[in-house]
Amino acid sequence: MAELRTDSTPPRTDRMETMDTPSGQAVRAGGKKLPLSGAESSVTAVSVPDDMQRWTARRRMALVLSVLKGELSEEDGARRHGLTVAEIADWRNRVLQAAHNALRSRPRDTDAIKDDQIRRLRQKIGELVVDVDVLKEALQVARSVHDTDLSDD
Repeated sequence: MAELRTDSTPPRTDRMETMDTPSGQAVRAGGKKLPLSGAESSVTAVSVPDDMQRWTARRRMALVLSVLKGELSEEDGARRHGLTVAEIADWRNRVLQAAHNALRSRPRDTDAIKDDQIRRLRQKIGELVVDVDVLKEALQVARSVHDTDLSDD
């Protein structure tokens, strides 16, 4: 896909301009197909100017890999691509969690992971509700003590 520019900004030359096809091949501007073999080439071969791309999973993965390899900081990535540091950090955390799960001797499916997270969050909510109830009771006791002190004077 050719890039149309209405301004005088020169096109980016620091990376090859390609687009993925549904068949798993990258197509370079001009129509030549490039085979994608292996995980790394499928991540790094995709490259279209930032203003023309959506943040696909492959593109997010390429950015996260750059951060993990130390080629780019989260702050630099956010600044370059118009993202927030929190978005990139969230993507990084999700990649690391998925990698950890993939390397387990018995990987858990995503539903089991979500169920475990829901269980932990519900437990935390229960703990917080108990804390709130204890604080409410303490406040009532403090108010009643304060009221009786005022009436004694």
